[in-house]
Amino acid sequence: MLENQKKIKKKSRVSKTKEKELYLPLLPLKNVVILPKSIIPIIVGRASSVEAVEYALKKDKSIFITSQKEQKTESPTIDDVFQYGTRSSILQVMRMPNGALKILAEGMCRSKVVKSEQDEGFLGVYCKDLPTKGKRATIELEALWRHLKTLYSTYVSLNDKAPADLAKNVKDANDMDYVVDTMAVHVNLSLQERQKILEIVDLKERMIKLCALLKKEIEILQTEQRIRGRIQTQVEKGQREYYLTEQMKAIQKELGREDHSAEIDAIRQKVQKLGLPKEAKEKVEKELKRLEQMPPLSSEAVVNRHYVDWMSSLPWTKSSKDNLSLSQAEKLLSKNHAGLDKPKERIIEFLAAKKFSKTPGKSPIICLEGPPGVGKTSLAQSIAHSLGREFARISLGGIKDEAEIRGHRRTYIGALPGKIIQAMKKAGTVNPLILLDEIDKMSLDLHGDPASALLEVLDPEQNSTFVDHFLDVEYDLSKVMFIATANMFDGIPYALYDRMDIINISGYTEDEKLEIAKKFLIPKKLKEHHLTARQCKISTEIIRKVISQYTKEAGVRQLERILAKLMRKSIQIILKNSKVKNVTVTDGKILEWLGHPKFKMTSLNKKKDRVGLATGLAWTEVGGDVLEIETSVVAGKGGMTLTGQLGDVMQESAQAALSYIRSRATDLGIKPSFYTTKDIHIHMPEGATPKDGPSAGITICTALISALTKNPTRNDLTMTGEITLQGRVLSVGGLKEKLLAAKQHGFTTIIVPQENDNDIKDILKEIDLGYLKLIFADNMDQVLKKAFKKDPFKKKKMSTTRKKKA
Repeated sequence: MLENQKKIKKKSRVSKTKEKELYLPLLPLKNVVILPKSIIPIIVGRASSVEAVEYALKKDKSIFITSQKEQKTESPTIDDVFQYGTRSSILQVMRMPNGALKILAEGMCRSKVVKSEQDEGFLGVYCKDLPTKGKRATIELEALWRHLKTLYSTYVSLNDKAPADLAKNVKDANDMDYVVDTMAVHVNLSLQERQKILEIVDLKERMIKLCALLKKEIEILQTEQRIRGRIQTQVEKGQREYYLTEQMKAIQKELGREDHSAEIDAIRQKVQKLGLPKEAKEKVEKELKRLEQMPPLSSEAVVNRHYVDWMSSLPWTKSSKDNLSLSQAEKLLSKNHAGLDKPKERIIEFLAAKKFSKTPGKSPIICLEGPPGVGKTSLAQSIAHSLGREFARISLGGIKDEAEIRGHRRTYIGALPGKIIQAMKKAGTVNPLILLDEIDKMSLDLHGDPASALLEVLDPEQNSTFVDHFLDVEYDLSKVMFIATANMFDGIPYALYDRMDIINISGYTEDEKLEIAKKFLIPKKLKEHHLTARQCKISTEIIRKVISQYTKEAGVRQLERILAKLMRKSIQIILKNSKVKNVTVTDGKILEWLGHPKFKMTSLNKKKDRVGLATGLAWTEVGGDVLEIETSVVAGKGGMTLTGQLGDVMQESAQAALSYIRSRATDLGIKPSFYTTKDIHIHMPEGATPKDGPSAGITICTALISALTKNPTRNDLTMTGEITLQGRVLSVGGLKEKLLAAKQHGFTTIIVPQENDNDIKDILKEIDLGYLKLIFADNMDQVLKKAFKKDPFKKKKMSTTRKKKA
C-alpha cells in the first residue's frame, strides 16, 4: 500500500511538471525573430535543424523557434541562442532537392527555455509558455492603445509597405495583444529591437516600448523625406548615379557628421596610435578625407584605400630591443659558423661601441664579399639572431628597374612601394636587419639604375629621409642595419662601394671544411634523413677524400650535396637488406656510389731537369691552385707567342718580364741581341681555362731566363709576385689560398713579395704552414738566386774569367 501511494505521488509530480514545461525540438534562426500569431516561411538547411523539424513532424508539429545571438555561428549551442523564443506550429512542409526543407511556421505564444538536452541529431529544450500579463482593461491601457494607434497611423502614412487596417477591428485586450505583436512585425526594427519586444510579457510595457521604437522610425522616415526633397531640387532627371551620390552626402550631413564608414574611423584610430611624423600624418588624414567623399567601389577610392593601408601597416615607432651581451653574441656566432673571424669581430665591435655609448647611433652598413657557398647569407641571419633583431632579405639579383628600390608612383595601375619599404613592413620594426643579397648582380636599362637608387638607402647621412615614390613622404631608415653580400666587386659602382664597410670572406680551407662537415653538415643531414650517427658512419678520412677529390669549391654546397647522397645510398642498403642495421662508408663504397674522382691535383712536372719551366701560384673563386709556365726558345726572328687563354694583364706581365731580361741580359750571360734571333713561346697548361692577373710576372720571368740560359729551376719551389720593368717585386692578393695550394701539392719553399709581409703574419695566425719555408723578395735578383739550382749571375762571372785567361 505504501509503495503504491509513493508511485501515485511521483506520477502526480511528473504530470504537474509536464503541465508547466514542454519538451520541444529547438530551431535556431539567423536574423529573424518570430512573434506570436505571425506566420513566416523558413528555409531549413542545417542538418541539426532538419532533424529538429523531422522530430516535430512525427509528434504534434510543435517546435521551439528562437534567434541566434551571433549570425556567423554555424553550429549553435544553447548558449548561442536567446532564451526567449516562440512555441510555434508547423503549418506546411516542402522538401527541396538538396535535402533542405521549406516550412511555413506560425508563432503560437511566447516561451522561455528552462533547460536543454542534446537529443539524437538536434538540440531539445524544456520550455515554459509565458502568457501575456496586464490584459485587464484600464484607463491607462486604453490611453496607451490610442497613442499607439496614432503613432502607427503616422508611420503608415510615411511607409506605404505597412498595412493600414491593423487597428480597426480591435475590441478588447486580447485583440490588443495580437495587434501589438503584428505591428512589431511590420515596423522596420532591428533583430535586437524585435527580440526585446518578444521578451516583454507585460502588455503595457510592450506597448510603451513599441511607441518609443515607432517614434524613432517616424523621425528617420521624416528625415529621409526632407533629404529626398532637398536633393530633388539639385539634380536633373535621369542622372541616377549622381542622385545616389548626393543622397549619401545629404544623409551624412543630416546626421551631423561627414564620416559614413566605421571602417575609416578604425583606420583613423589606428593611425593615431602609430605615432606618424607630422608630414606623414597630414598626408594620411588628407587621403582619409578624400576617401570619405568617394563611392567605396570607385577606382580612385580603391587606390586611396590601398595607399592608406600601406601607410598604416608600416612600422613608424615600434622597435626591438638590441641584445647587447657581447659574450652571448660571440657564443651564438661561433656556434652557428666555423671560422669567419673577421666578420664576427666586426659585429662584436659594433655591439661593444653601442653598449658603451648607450645611445641609438647609426647602424653600420656592411658588405660581405666572398665566393658562393661560404655562408654569407646564413651569417647575416645569425647576426640578426645574435642582436635580437627582426630579419628581412631582399634579393637584388637581376633587378634592373629603379622602381624596384624606390617604388612606383601611384598614378600607375597596380603601383606598389619598393623592396625596401616592403621589407620594413615584413619586419614590423624600425630597426630590423635587412640583407641586400647579391648586390653585385644588379643591372640597368632604360627604366633607370637601381644601384644609383641604393646610394640614398646605404648612406647613413641621407637614409633618415628616404622617400619612396609610392609613399611620397620621408621614411627613416637610419636605425636599420644593412648587410649586403657580393661575390665580386667588379659589378658594383664605386659610389655604392664607397658607402659600405667591406669584409672579405675567403674560401674555406680543407681543415675548415672538415670541421664544418663534422659539426654542422653531417648532423644536419642525419636529422633530415632521420638517421642516427650509428646507422651511417662517415670517417674523417672519407670526408677528406670527398673534399679533395669530389669537390672543388670555396664553400661547402657541393660537399653538402655529396654527404646527402652518401646517406641516401646508406638508407637504400638498409631497406634492401633487413639484416643490415648500420652502414659504414668506405673507399670502395665511395668509388661505387660517386664514381671515379672528379677533381685531381694539377699534374706537375717534378723531374730534375726543369729547363724553361717554372711553377707559380694562382687564385680562383674556388680556392688556390698551382700554375706551371712552360717556355720554349727557338731560332727565329724575335717573335713572342703566348698561349693558354691568357688575359690582357698577364700578357702585359710577359712583356714586362721580357723587357727586364733584355735590360739584364749581359749580367745573366745572355746575348744582348737574343730578342732578334730567337722566337719565344710561353704556354700555360689547361688551355681551356681563362687566366689573368699580374701575380704570375716573376714566374714568367724565371721560366724565360731558364730557357735562355739552359739553367734548370728547382722542382720543390713555387712563387708568386708582380714584376716591374726595373725588376721590383710587387704585392699580390689571395695569399691564403695560394699558400694552402702550395702545401697541398707538396712544395717546400715559396717565394712571396716582401710587401706582403704583414698579410703573411695575419695568415699565419689562421693556418699552420708546417714544413713550408717562406722566402721574401723585393726584387727579381733575389728571386733568381733562390729559384735556380745554380746562381745565374755566378755563371756569368765564370765565363768572363775564362775569356781573360785565354
